[in-house]
Amino acid sequence: MRVLLVGGGGREHALALGLAGDPAVEALVAAPGNPGIAAVAQLREVTPTDPAAVAALAVEVAADLVVVGPEAPLVAGVADAVRAKGIAVFGPSAEAARLEGSKTFAKDVMTAAAVPTARAYTCEDAAAVARALDEFGAPYVVKDDGLAAGKGVVVTDDRAAAERHAAECGRVVIEEYLSGPEVSLFVVTDGEAAVPLLPAQDFKRVGDGDTGPNTGGMGAYAPLPWAPPNLVDDVMRDVVHPTLAELRRRGTPFAGLLYVGLAITPSGPRVIEFNARFGDPETQVVLALLETPLGGLLHAAATGTLGAHPPLRWRDGAAVTVVVAADGYPAGPRTGDVITGADRAGVIHAGTRRDADGTLRSAGGRVLCGTATGPDLAAARDAAYELVRDVELAGSHHRTDIAAAAVDGRITIPG
Repeated sequence: MRVLLVGGGGREHALALGLAGDPAVEALVAAPGNPGIAAVAQLREVTPTDPAAVAALAVEVAADLVVVGPEAPLVAGVADAVRAKGIAVFGPSAEAARLEGSKTFAKDVMTAAAVPTARAYTCEDAAAVARALDEFGAPYVVKDDGLAAGKGVVVTDDRAAAERHAAECGRVVIEEYLSGPEVSLFVVTDGEAAVPLLPAQDFKRVGDGDTGPNTGGMGAYAPLPWAPPNLVDDVMRDVVHPTLAELRRRGTPFAGLLYVGLAITPSGPRVIEFNARFGDPETQVVLALLETPLGGLLHAAATGTLGAHPPLRWRDGAAVTVVVAADGYPAGPRTGDVITGADRAGVIHAGTRRDADGTLRSAGGRVLCGTATGPDLAAARDAAYELVRDVELAGSHHRTDIAAAAVDGRITIPG
């Protein structure tokens, strides 16, 4: 099987490692890729959000499967353009990708499917914003209605900050705050059959103790030793299958990766958001534990044969990833700094570039991830931080508490 992987971040590096490890994948091309991905794939230049260009490249490299990593190409219709060429693609149509592209659309689908989620209002002017904030009270949750690379959500007790974010976004979804630990659940689906992966937890705030502004994600771990034993079954029954059925009813079946972001509240799991692709950095830990060949799994979802796929196999133990971010991230990350110590197994490239002379430099806000596995969560955490300590990047920063509460048994389910 020849596979074209679209994207160039940490999620795509993790996907590339998984695909390259599948004996059925005889050739892997990544576009545009990154220096880490270059170790396991041929890199090609492409604008990921240009559907015609991606489809043409898929034809040129004779791809049997195209895997679309980021959300922006999906919302732009890349999967539709590739399918129109008769090539299997892992990723939803532009219409189905509106689950991530529009918070309002996602809420409409959840309401129609009776999915448990927060009450919410879509607001387009200051008066509507004020009414919604008054009704729900603090903490205020204000979400940009469109794509915002994981940074369009403000959760704050500061009324002025909430109003300011709403004004900057224009069209927002304001919803009630959901209390309780958060969970990321990835579900591979062909539109009918649906297969859950291991639940993970990520860390959105930039600072230790969940302080500071939201980011694209500063680290993650899996599995979740504190999660209720029936969590995945309940979410599949109450959230995933009703959502997929509602999208089929609308004539826009969702095939690809459905990301379910959850809060485990006193009343049970509630959906915070849907995404239409693998989460970053949760992908790094979930795929590190997946023993089932990745290419075959994604190809089954892309060809409507997921129902016949064998049950997934998982490695024992746990995985932890810690993000190394550039100076100034997330507000204004500095790029172009020299990186050393990154060419090691377990270091995932997220925002890097390589000079002609081989020098590795930062090229984004989230630059690298130290990803490690271990027999238990504590061992995996120690190994991940050992990787991070060996990376040198001027002015960089990382959280020091990734998975600490889970290791120490400090996470409790409310209720």
